[in-house]
This record gives sequence, C-alpha cells and structure tokens, in this order.
Amino acid sequence: MENSYPQPPAHPSGVPQAERQWAMFAHLSTLSMFLGIPFGNILGPLIIFLIKKDEMPFGGSQAKEALNFQISMTIYSIVSGILVLIFVGVLLLFALLVIFIVFTIIAAVKSNEGQFYRYPLTIRFVS
Repeated sequence: MENSYPQPPAHPSGVPQAERQWAMFAHLSTLSMFLGIPFGNILGPLIIFLIKKDEMPFGGSQAKEALNFQISMTIYSIVSGILVLIFVGVLLLFALLVIFIVFTIIAAVKSNEGQFYRYPLTIRFVS
C-alpha cells in the first residue's frame, strides 16, 4: 500500500529544514551575550559548530562563520574599549554594536533561507 500523505515540497535551496534551523540558531545564539552570559556570543556558535560540523555541512559552516565573526567583533570591541581613552572609542563601540545586531539578523535570515552567508569585516580564525 502506498503512502497517501503528500510529501512536502523540497526547499528551493536543497538544504534540509533541520540544517537550516541549526544554522539560524548558530547565528542567533550570539545574542545570548545580551542575556548576561559571559562570552555567550562566542560560546553559542562554538558549541553548535562542535556538535554539528560533521553531521550537517551547511549548519556547521554557518556556525563556523558566526564564530569567526564573533571572535573578530570581540577583538574590535577590545580595541575600541582602549580607544575610549582618546574619545574615539565611544563612537566605534556604538558602530560595532549596530554592525553586530544588523549583520547577525541578516545572517540568521539568509541561513534560514538556505543561503551561505559570509560576514564582512571578519578575520577567519577557524577554517
């Protein structure tokens, strides 16, 4: 007897839904730092990367991308924090906060659509 239930159509990107969701979670997990979790912006994508890198190529690559961006942003924030002493750092810290939030949201949306997203201004530490 044949299965009479219709199968959902495949996503146009070809990336399974579960994998797209894990990729999105990798990007959104960086926002955990706003909940008071120390280095949550790095730990979230790191944990997802370590768990999913072998099992889900798309999810693992997006977690790695988020991890690299967050490490870069942390370095930029430390430098900007030091530059507060000469009053330039305040503007840089504000700009970094805006960049952090905007690019994270863009990355989460793109990865949920099954598109590979590469953050700008990122130093590739993890390859």
